[in-house]
Amino acid sequence: MNVTQAIEQKLATLQPSRLVLRDDSAKHAGHEGAKGGGGHYSLTIESPQFAGQNTVTRHRLIYSALGPMMQQQIHALAIRAYAPGEANDFSQPQ
Repeated sequence: MNVTQAIEQKLATLQPSRLVLRDDSAKHAGHEGAKGGGGHYSLTIESPQFAGQNTVTRHRLIYSALGPMMQQQIHALAIRAYAPGEANDFSQPQ
């Protein structure tokens, strides 16, 4: 299982209705954080668990689901997190 698949598997605990994950690591080759082996990712996720939650709480739920991956395999994670019905444009992460 690669890192992207492992991320998606761990985020499944949030019961996402939609999830788009992009590996941006190649754009950051040579970056100091990338030298340690951690990748750069962009995530757009929609989950009913985000309903009524602010941005900080949504991000904490995601970080909690990813656990130790945030200190090892993931160096940077750009997040767009929505509750159902919030995202008019659910395209690729920016």
